[in-house]
Amino acid sequence: MKPGQTHKSYTVKEATIKLMQFCAYRDRSHKEVEEKLREMNMIPAAQEQIIMQLMQEDFLNEERFARSFVRGKFRIKKWGRNKIKQELKFREISSPIVKLALTEIEEDAYLQSLEDLAIKKEKTLNESNPFKKKKKLADFLLLKGYEANLIYEKVNSLIK
Repeated sequence: MKPGQTHKSYTVKEATIKLMQFCAYRDRSHKEVEEKLREMNMIPAAQEQIIMQLMQEDFLNEERFARSFVRGKFRIKKWGRNKIKQELKFREISSPIVKLALTEIEEDAYLQSLEDLAIKKEKTLNESNPFKKKKKLADFLLLKGYEANLIYEKVNSLIK
């Protein structure tokens, strides 16, 4: 907020409409909606009322958010399950919903994604020492959020 600028105040109806648009643009988590309401300086009672209405009218659906988050991060960013889980926890999504959302990733596609990433990265590594090369590749895949056991299996099959 810039000096001299005043806070815009919203009625519950205006705030609800604004939040409906916010949620319609893409799926949102409860945490994102709560932060938006705080930015709008809505009192806790109004926040609760708006969140309830958004849930009743299916603008806010934690499971749908989690499922689309998982699909997007896996397909577009090629993230592994660990990184996705970590991000959903950060967004305060409950464990049962996280578990449910992770079923959006098919095992074959997951293993193929790991394979493709590993091969692509391995080609870019300028390292003659096989141990250092394996470590660099494993570190990269760990950062992407793949499971250690899958990574070491893949790294050892790629680099001899």
